[in-house]
Amino acid sequence: MANGCISVERILSKLDEHLGRNDYAAAERHLCYWLSEAESGGDGRTELLVRNELMGLYRKTARKDEALASAEAALAAIRRMGIDEQVGAATTYLNSATVYKAFGMAEKSIPLFERARSIYERELDGNDSRLGGLYNNMALSLIDLSRFSEAYELYSKAISVMEKAEGGALEVAITYLNIASAKEVELGLLDADEEINLYLDRAQELLDANMSDDGYYAFVCEKCASVFGYYGRFLYDAELKERARRIYEGT
Repeated sequence: MANGCISVERILSKLDEHLGRNDYAAAERHLCYWLSEAESGGDGRTELLVRNELMGLYRKTARKDEALASAEAALAAIRRMGIDEQVGAATTYLNSATVYKAFGMAEKSIPLFERARSIYERELDGNDSRLGGLYNNMALSLIDLSRFSEAYELYSKAISVMEKAEGGALEVAITYLNIASAKEVELGLLDADEEINLYLDRAQELLDANMSDDGYYAFVCEKCASVFGYYGRFLYDAELKERARRIYEGT
């Protein structure tokens, strides 16, 4: 198989179908098949794309060993391909850092976030949504390390970017929930109560104003529901879960 002849669009389209049905087992089989094809055909860029997708899948399904192995393999592929300073490499740094953060290794994630940030801020337009994702995820690691002022600065940057991005309202909602959680960590639940509720209200307004029947909206509803439940908004927690269920089941 010649380098680059695998259809990336075909891979991602089918992956979206599986994820839209919440069928993670099928998504994994699909990605592993194309990883094997890319490796046997010497298609390094497709290999890197698939490893990045596997990282996200394993992180989402809490499979630590597989997620970490995928991250290490993707970073090794970047070094092997000699693309350390390209945007594609930055995306891999970001995804790998997010894996480390997810499994309690925030300190290890920061250098990777910094590498991704350096490339993104140099190469991307200031309103590119990828910058918003980077700022948001890096801030989460900084909160774990009690570096609050740096984290809030990045959350502000993320909101500024995503407010201008097409379809970015849902990401802004997630950012508001992240800030609410950060305020609790920094100040304690009682002292942060007023601020927490302010950010919960802002997030709820955005989730209600930007309803959709696509898989991404369902994913965001699932992701946000537990935060509202944690802070005692049980009815809205249940409502978001029901929205996601209806989308996944096509009802």
